[in-house]
Amino acid sequence: MIQRKVETIGIHPSHQGFLGQGHLATAVIDGSNFEETDPFILLMDDNLDLPGGPPVGGPHPHAGFETVTLVLQGNDTNFKTGSLEVMTAGRGIVHTEEITAKTKLRILQLWLVLPPEKRWAEPFFQQILLGAVPTLKTANREVRVYSGSSQGLTSPLQNNAPFTLVDFSLEKGVEITQELPASYNGFIYLIEGAVIIDETKIEKGQSGWLDRPDQAGNSFITFKAGDQGARFVLYAGKPQKASIVSHGPFIGDTQDDIVRLYQEYRQGKMPHLNNLAESSKIKYGNKDRPS
Repeated sequence: MIQRKVETIGIHPSHQGFLGQGHLATAVIDGSNFEETDPFILLMDDNLDLPGGPPVGGPHPHAGFETVTLVLQGNDTNFKTGSLEVMTAGRGIVHTEEITAKTKLRILQLWLVLPPEKRWAEPFFQQILLGAVPTLKTANREVRVYSGSSQGLTSPLQNNAPFTLVDFSLEKGVEITQELPASYNGFIYLIEGAVIIDETKIEKGQSGWLDRPDQAGNSFITFKAGDQGARFVLYAGKPQKASIVSHGPFIGDTQDDIVRLYQEYRQGKMPHLNNLAESSKIKYGNKDRPS
């Protein structure tokens, strides 16, 4: 089995987000080099501490990819702490993110490429609440498996593009190993503390991108928590090796797709998330049983 190492460490400055004062945004993946980050288009770490008042945000469209939203700290209303939401935008969907009340929130939102043959799929929505997340918990570690497999646990999430998303919390000095297909591209993002992979240390706020072996087969990574422990999220997935065109909220195969998508949005041809049929929504509310 192939041992994976860290090839690149990313340092990610924060800036005021589009919601204004109280919104701190960090681009972990900024979308500028998809060939290297494939199948991941964008990853934003959004910290919100909003005072409330006039609405911020609002309805907006997406098409051609999936949004994968991990809620690190929720607000007990529309965002639940520890939950994961996957919105397959496919041929196009509109959703509303509008905030008026005092809100403290932290989310990681990933844009995940769809395979070309599924680029224009019908919109679909999945939510896994914390109680339904397969979890390994001991005195010195907690591992939540949101997508793919880890530590003998497998997520119920239905994937269009194969990918692994695991949230690790480790006490000081704890070691743990994760297996992945050697073909997967992947990285970790440090939420707290520090972690060591081989001899490379990744610290809070940094990302560590894994090397990409030439060989096929299976691979593994060994993580060791630093002196203050570590919390980090692993993202890994199968590269689709298909070019994309990105503009605003849309991903397409060609520039003509982008023009068409803007026309369809303006003409009201994209359904709103709230109006999707119940058969197009799955909520995993407790273990092994979608609701």
